[in-house]
Amino acid sequence: MDLATLLGLVGAIGILLVAILTGGDFGLFVNVPSLLVVVGGTVGAVMMKFSMGQFFGAFKVAMRAFIYKLDKPEELIAQTVEMANEARKGGLLALEGKETSNAFLAKGIQMMVDGHEPEVVRQTLLNDLNAAVDRHDVGRSIFKSIGDAAPAMGMIGTLIGLVQMLSNMSDPASIGPAMAVALLTTLYGAVIANVFAIPIADKLGLRANEERMVKSMIIDSLQGIQEGRNPRVIEEILKTYLPSSKRQAAGED
Repeated sequence: MDLATLLGLVGAIGILLVAILTGGDFGLFVNVPSLLVVVGGTVGAVMMKFSMGQFFGAFKVAMRAFIYKLDKPEELIAQTVEMANEARKGGLLALEGKETSNAFLAKGIQMMVDGHEPEVVRQTLLNDLNAAVDRHDVGRSIFKSIGDAAPAMGMIGTLIGLVQMLSNMSDPASIGPAMAVALLTTLYGAVIANVFAIPIADKLGLRANEERMVKSMIIDSLQGIQEGRNPRVIEEILKTYLPSSKRQAAGED
């Protein structure tokens, strides 16, 4: 569970609710037609940009903003250096049955044990990496589109409300409530975009970068093992993926 995402979302919604409840009646901020204009209009506009599968699949991808387990790079380095030592002593077959919690690493190990050429192993894993990053990119694009469309739909809803209000100016007492309802669509659009869609899009971008880094590190480590490189050389290559502070913590001078 990503506490930063969860706490940020709950905190933002909580602050908005406190501001609403301390300033008046919560019912004043609930208007079903305005909500339908913003939500329905946003969904329709975004669906036009993507396929049905991509649109609905994006919400599954969005769960990675909340629930995501990333192997620590330092632990992966230690694990792959250990495997490099084993392979150097007993050959690649010594890695057969090697247990690892990382499915991507396990796939690469199995391909090496099965005797595939280094270029075949590397290209297969690169294809896997690119497919995973593409899924993140599509999900990020969809939520970014939601962040763009929701405020626009909110403004459209406000304009609709203003037209309806101005067409009925005969009752001055109704102008204030009508204006409040018209402005609600702008509020809904801003909340959907800035509290939900845009933060999710940015977090998915972060997840894509993290996954790209970890899988690239695994590909380099497996290539080094398959080519029979010295485990210390492999370790030094993999440390280049770490921030300088973590390299020092891992023992780099």
